[in-house]
Amino acid sequence: MNERRKKAIVSVIGKDQVGIIAKVTNVLANRNINILDISQTILQGYFTMMMVIDVTNLKDLESLQQELNELGKSIGVVITVQREEIFQAMHRV
Repeated sequence: MNERRKKAIVSVIGKDQVGIIAKVTNVLANRNINILDISQTILQGYFTMMMVIDVTNLKDLESLQQELNELGKSIGVVITVQREEIFQAMHRV
């Protein structure tokens, strides 16, 4: 089953503040999207988070990106979503 799972990468970057993780993961939970892996850190006051999410049952990745864009603007961070295969192709050395 894991081979058929479709994944996407969500990245969040911006000035650290209370509630970033809660707000981003709330959007995903409201869409019934499972987080498969997550990593976050704070570097000199800047928050960075990367998540691998399961988008197997998501019909419209663009609407998720739009909702996360709007959230990002409202809280002052940049949020991007990319399908796993596109992310890997862009970051191949």
